[in-house]
Amino acid sequence: MAIAEYLISNNLPSVKQLQCFLAVAHELSFRRAAERLSMTQPPLTRQIKCLENILKQQLFSRTTHNVSLTDTGRALIIKAEKILQELNEFKKDSLSSEKSIRIGFTRALNFELIEPVNKRLNKLNISTDAETPNQTSVQLLQCILKNTLDLALTGEKGDGHEDIIQYRWVCREQLLMAMPTMHPASIKEKVSLEDVCDLPLFWFARSANPSFYDKCEVFFCKLKFPLKRVKEPDDSLVMLTHIAKGKGFALMPQSKCTFNQKGLCYRALIEPESQKLNVDIYAAIRLNEKREAVLNVQDVLCNSG
Repeated sequence: MAIAEYLISNNLPSVKQLQCFLAVAHELSFRRAAERLSMTQPPLTRQIKCLENILKQQLFSRTTHNVSLTDTGRALIIKAEKILQELNEFKKDSLSSEKSIRIGFTRALNFELIEPVNKRLNKLNISTDAETPNQTSVQLLQCILKNTLDLALTGEKGDGHEDIIQYRWVCREQLLMAMPTMHPASIKEKVSLEDVCDLPLFWFARSANPSFYDKCEVFFCKLKFPLKRVKEPDDSLVMLTHIAKGKGFALMPQSKCTFNQKGLCYRALIEPESQKLNVDIYAAIRLNEKREAVLNVQDVLCNSG
């Protein structure tokens, strides 16, 4: 018991930090490691910095063009791999149970801030950190098709899988406009696209979520004014920094509008636009799913009562 209390009370590295460390240690490149982990570089760098602070040791030597391991970093590789291997074996054993459910969550939404979903996840005692929290809806659906996930919470329905995947509606997430405070329309409580049509819209590639992209494009095509679009940066913080400088605006799920910066604000859309520009969240499972545990989880997530 004394050992357990000692471990619990100490500030120890997290599994995510060790995974990030090993990815950088193997790639010796923060960019390639971030791609391998399906994340952007800033959060990866923060995980490494936090790990170094916990250990009070530098793990990497970094220059403009080179990343190399320190002696401490090389020693940690063996220990980190052993820890993660043992956890992986434990996970495999636990997943052998009929009641174990593998759930994925789209990275486009923060489910902890979507009250209906978070309430139901808490009822199921499921954390959004479980399994695959950092994938697009398209990637999550591929995981279901490959049988590496049992259920996924996606933004909109996927296209072309109706004969394989069953969707049930969970709830609707509103979009907010991220815009520069220097823009005259920022003084309004609710804004329209026409209010900011002098600015370009930061927009994403269709491949990330074809259904949501097409849903929005249908509405955009009916506008009576031109809507200029520019490519959305891979890092959302970079995009929001550009917006704060007056270089454009973005439409973002309300649960993702948590970053605050001078010059940046978030505004609700006017009623006709908010009814069309939103994200419908679905719980997706395989069409031939028969396991009662999986079906019960889907029922809880889709139950509005």
